[in-house]
Amino acid sequence: MINAALLSNWHVHAADYAKQAVEQENISLQMVWDEDRARGEERGRELNVPFEADLQAVLSNPSIDGVIVTTPTVDHKEVIIQAAKHGKHIFTEKVLALTVEECDEILAEVEKSGVEFMISLPRLAEDYYLYAQQAVDKGWLGQVTMIRCRVAHNGAVATVGKPDGWLPQHFYNREKTGGGAFIDLGAHPIYLANRLAGNPVAVTARLQSVFHEGVDDQAVALVEYEKGVLGVLETSFVSSGSPFQLEVYGTEGTLLIEQKEVRIKSTQFESDHWVFPELPAKQPMPMEQWCKAIAGEEAPAITKEDAIKLTLVNEAAALSQVNGARIDVNDLKRR
Repeated sequence: MINAALLSNWHVHAADYAKQAVEQENISLQMVWDEDRARGEERGRELNVPFEADLQAVLSNPSIDGVIVTTPTVDHKEVIIQAAKHGKHIFTEKVLALTVEECDEILAEVEKSGVEFMISLPRLAEDYYLYAQQAVDKGWLGQVTMIRCRVAHNGAVATVGKPDGWLPQHFYNREKTGGGAFIDLGAHPIYLANRLAGNPVAVTARLQSVFHEGVDDQAVALVEYEKGVLGVLETSFVSSGSPFQLEVYGTEGTLLIEQKEVRIKSTQFESDHWVFPELPAKQPMPMEQWCKAIAGEEAPAITKEDAIKLTLVNEAAALSQVNGARIDVNDLKRR
């Protein structure tokens, strides 16, 4: 049994991870810490577990085996490094950090401490992604030339009683988030495209503020990859009814995914028509992968490299917006 502590309820997904932890038969949620005492006490009451106001008391508690980190993004580095130094296994919400340099510092401590690390990139476990990866790996599309991915919602659109939308107000605080839609919701198109296309080499981005000055609430990035693939990555907090879309184009075929519908057309297939394939079984979700890794049962499919590349594209996109220019990611690695 893994005795876990929930560290902060700042992120909108904190309640989801708490629920997942409670539902995992090999996790026992033991306590809650939060930088906001009132918020932490409320979550503790909801979960029927004690609230601890002192983070160091949580991390130094020998009965706690792992932590679920849903703090403000800017606090990830300090909190995760401290957790690793205390020998706690770590599950964290994306993104890992604001810069590749910070990611390297965090992961160096994780490696040194020998704890199991998991970042929540849930779409890498979905059947549609696994089929897309299979299509790319088996060459059904020929040479992949372009990937387009869009993940968007209306979280910043005003409704009756919620003038700033249903996302929490603090999601528009750049000092805590490090950005807006792209660094948060845009993570999904980024890590999916990274997996399918390979290593990013350059990023040109437009991060636009529609309703919230100072952070982007819609964004698009053009990502260039090593093998000549172009990635068009879109996200938004100001789109209602926008479906999830993942498109992969190649010299010998096209794969289109919209919501849960997957279709493929390939010159390598007998039919000239769209094929609606049977999808592979889903992989375990990130928290279950984390548990299996801690138990020594199975290495996680979601990796530290996924976390680094996600931050790499985010960091480059932010610089592209500021500088109004194409950013070579090798410049980030050399800093």
